[in-house]
Amino acid sequence: MSHPIPTLRAYAFLAASMALVGSYVGLSKLLVASLPIFLLAWLRFAIAALAMPHWLRRRGDEPPLSAHDRRLLFWESFLGNFLFSIFMLYGVKLSSALAAGIAMAGIPAAVAVLSRIFLGERITPRVAWAIACAAGGIALLALARAGHAAAGLSPLGFALLMGAVICEASYVVIGKRLTGQVSPRRISAIINLWGLVLVTPLGLWQALSFDFAALPASIWALLLFYALAASVVTVWLWMKGLRHVPASRAGVFTVLLPTSAAAIGVLVLGETFTALHGAAFAMALAGVLLATWPGKQASTRPEGARP
Repeated sequence: MSHPIPTLRAYAFLAASMALVGSYVGLSKLLVASLPIFLLAWLRFAIAALAMPHWLRRRGDEPPLSAHDRRLLFWESFLGNFLFSIFMLYGVKLSSALAAGIAMAGIPAAVAVLSRIFLGERITPRVAWAIACAAGGIALLALARAGHAAAGLSPLGFALLMGAVICEASYVVIGKRLTGQVSPRRISAIINLWGLVLVTPLGLWQALSFDFAALPASIWALLLFYALAASVVTVWLWMKGLRHVPASRAGVFTVLLPTSAAAIGVLVLGETFTALHGAAFAMALAGVLLATWPGKQASTRPEGARP
């Protein structure tokens, strides 16, 4: 069997997932302005749950969920869906978008460290350089979007943003463990249900005092896109690609989240494209190319093989 084709497809899945995340993150500013945060999260999970009940069924060739798999699925949702959103949103509220952007630069490195500790993956020099390029690109992008504004970072805001980075890195590493046992569709459906369960008390609390009739049709349409993209499409794409790629290498693709969000800002929202934007995009591209360029052993061992 030829391995380069599945590997390239896996890279395409990872890139598409993070690019789509970045696009709806940029557009979700309109939703945050119209809906309370926990109500927005609750509606997101509820709409997605209605869209993929058939994904919960186990395929004929898939083993039953073990107790270990069930625990991992809970932590995948708790860390990657629930806590990440809370830490990031309130971290930004207590600091700034600049601080959040710079904090995101730590995600590829955090993924590499956790994958080394928990998965035993070896970090090659080329992947280490790719991580450095990704981190530098995200930091430059944060500076480009903030201009000369001060970060205004409080100690609590910094702690929350670092918590968000650890949660996102944990999401990647736990997902790598899960993709060896559970199909990407089933992972997507189960962690979405856990997200719905976790946020329902807070979502109902905010729903009781919210005037749903005041929401225009355009916001409902954007909410539908956000729910399907965030809980269905991007999770499935990420888990599908992660099955064939080491977690440390997959973490480099998180650079496409802020870069695609910035592209939406420039192309759709009318933000100014600066030299810092250009440098950030160049570093992001360099990081992805370093991580994905075929190595000397590409033809002798599958990309996702354990060392």
